[in-house]
Amino acid sequence: MHVTSQGLVGERIKMIRRQRGLSQAQLAHPELSDSYVSLIESGKRTPTPAVLELLAQKLDCSLTFLVNGVTAEQMEDLELGLRFARLALENGEVAEARRRYAELLEDNNLVGLASLRQDARYGYALAAEAGGDLPEAIAALNTLREGDTEGQSPERRIQIALALCRCHRNSGDFATAVRIGEETLGPASAEPSWNDDLIELGSTLLSVYYERGDLLRARQFAAELLAAAERLGTPRAIVAACWNAARTAELVGADEEAMPLMERAMAIQSENGEPRNLARLRGAYATLLLRARPAEALTARDLLVRVLHGVKESAASRGEVPLTLLYLARAEMELGHLDEAAEHAQAALDLAAEGTSRAVLTDAHLVLGQAHWMRHRDEDATAELNAAVQKLEDGPQTRKTAENWLAAAEIHDRVGDRARSIEAYHRALACAGL
Repeated sequence: MHVTSQGLVGERIKMIRRQRGLSQAQLAHPELSDSYVSLIESGKRTPTPAVLELLAQKLDCSLTFLVNGVTAEQMEDLELGLRFARLALENGEVAEARRRYAELLEDNNLVGLASLRQDARYGYALAAEAGGDLPEAIAALNTLREGDTEGQSPERRIQIALALCRCHRNSGDFATAVRIGEETLGPASAEPSWNDDLIELGSTLLSVYYERGDLLRARQFAAELLAAAERLGTPRAIVAACWNAARTAELVGADEEAMPLMERAMAIQSENGEPRNLARLRGAYATLLLRARPAEALTARDLLVRVLHGVKESAASRGEVPLTLLYLARAEMELGHLDEAAEHAQAALDLAAEGTSRAVLTDAHLVLGQAHWMRHRDEDATAELNAAVQKLEDGPQTRKTAENWLAAAEIHDRVGDRARSIEAYHRALACAGL
């Protein structure tokens, strides 16, 4: 736990006063009372800016040092370090960003600078998340949410809750993700005072509802979010609500309802948003197009090629590149380009093995197994399938796991292993709660 900035200012005044050989009365005279100086030094009073400036003059030190505990040059170095770390993250240099943020957090000059310290810890959490280290990201975010809270703005608290909700969702801990999202939005009986940050948090919470298979609640909440986003009328809110409402519609089989929602989100994002989210939106649209309109597989494939370039050039999380490669592999299979499909799936598997989530790694084994089966390489298909099944057996029982068990059942059936196919179908039904 950090000492408050108010307390640190008082400690610095006391330290410099003693270094100068002054008593509290000597420092106070004639403008202030010695009792007031005593209260400031003990952290029981917050000096006004005018008093701080006066004390800095009397103590013959810089106001920057008195307020922040660092010199102007040290402050400039810290701010420059944060800018470089942010740029590294934005440019997709995840390991470099994490290293820079970690170095900043170890700098003692950051101790009394609550805002910069929180910026560094939040950036470190995002870099850890982008690198696939969800436990470390969650630990850093929990520190921000529960301990390092001095002077934290409402906007920052929502950002922290959003990132925590997303990290817990991606780690399969849906209960914690829902709890954090719902606590931050407030009681169900009260309508939130919606803004862009809360709409984005709500959209992430919506994704947790449908990922855990609560499609009835997801459909209801998607309608609430869309209505709130329309009232708010901002591009960011409309994109977030349309995107996740489209995904919800897709999951209940309402593909033609999902298509215009996704298209609207893409149109707005292309005019107002940053490239990373546009690439992800295009990827989601292409996969929807593949399933809803198979005749447009070539269009979907070409779009996914653009998406792959986009996520490679952006601050995409470590899971996004292999995930896009898997979407591209499925598009190539739909087009009958089996060698290309296997090549993309193998590339996805190689990247996934470097530390992405279990779900991406499982998908990679399944898609590569399907590509091998379509190329009549049953032995290779079975090997990939067995690797996928091992991951599935150790994973949480979610809607996504049920989908993967179903895919495994179909591939087992194709390679002639009827017994294991039936077993996989039963596991899919169990994951779906049937």
